[in-house]
Amino acid sequence: MPIEQSRRRFLGQLGIAGAAGMGGLASTGLGGGARSLAAEPPPEITTVTFEKAVGTCGAPTYVAEALLRAEGFTDIRYRTRDTDPVTEIVHKQIDWSYGVAADAIGDMDSGAPLTLVAGIHPGCYELIVQDHVRSIAALKGKTVGWSRDYVSSKYLVSLMAKFVGLDPHSDIHWLEDSKTDPMALFVDRKIDAFLSNVPQTFELRDRKIGHTLVNTLTDRPWSQYFCCMLVGRTEFVQKYPIATKRVLRALLKAADLCANEPERMARLMVERGFSNRYDYALRVLQELPYTAWRDFDPEDTVRYFALRLNEAGFIKSAPDRIIAEHTNWRFLNEVKRELKT
Repeated sequence: MPIEQSRRRFLGQLGIAGAAGMGGLASTGLGGGARSLAAEPPPEITTVTFEKAVGTCGAPTYVAEALLRAEGFTDIRYRTRDTDPVTEIVHKQIDWSYGVAADAIGDMDSGAPLTLVAGIHPGCYELIVQDHVRSIAALKGKTVGWSRDYVSSKYLVSLMAKFVGLDPHSDIHWLEDSKTDPMALFVDRKIDAFLSNVPQTFELRDRKIGHTLVNTLTDRPWSQYFCCMLVGRTEFVQKYPIATKRVLRALLKAADLCANEPERMARLMVERGFSNRYDYALRVLQELPYTAWRDFDPEDTVRYFALRLNEAGFIKSAPDRIIAEHTNWRFLNEVKRELKT
């Protein structure tokens, strides 16, 4: 790495670390961190591994390294998964995932050892359709692409279809191609619709391919609930409560930085190799409400999606069971009190 680039990266990381527990917190709404850090014992474990997801909406995990180091973690890893996230969590290859609520609930219903500890933001998905599809009802008899890597791409479209009276199991033809991304199938007009994530959505807009039927950032009821939530390996959460709180605090501070300093965070994402394009990274940070963790109730999100997925026949568990066995909001409540503006 050239000396000047290395210097810029060091200064950028130093600035974020400063925001973790020193002066200048008022501008980012991160007050109270320094006192709580000094009063707490160090984390029980200093190594932590995050999933390196495909989408850029997981920006807080990507820009949080200096914040995590300020919390006492010395070995911070980002792993591109080889299989599904549940398998890798079960085998202790990943400790934390920036997961879609519907995906996580489906996995929990199957017995996956996952614990939700916070919601991060709503709104990173859009239902993109070919120009000849003018309504959700018009998806009847059409082909919708989805990916097993993100089952939510089928779950959410199914719930949208049920709202207009379609039976997602019989009225829609689902196409999953493990070798081809749904976006490529869409561009080649082999499917009529798919659920797109950022930055794919931006690319399709720029290329003027298809149009949006549902935007989960602006359209109800989706805009009222978290899309992405912080999902931990249950053993990690139970065995390392101090580390869990410190991970969460670092990521929520990073979420606030994404909201308050999008230009700087977008540059950092590109420099660290988490995004190929600064303009797309910046658009993500400017459009998504990264401060929603302060206002939304994550339990509402879990209850809503668990209920709807149960009604659609995708899961067997009742919402109360998912909440009782797979959520822990204690750390979030503590961090909210500490980071109160």
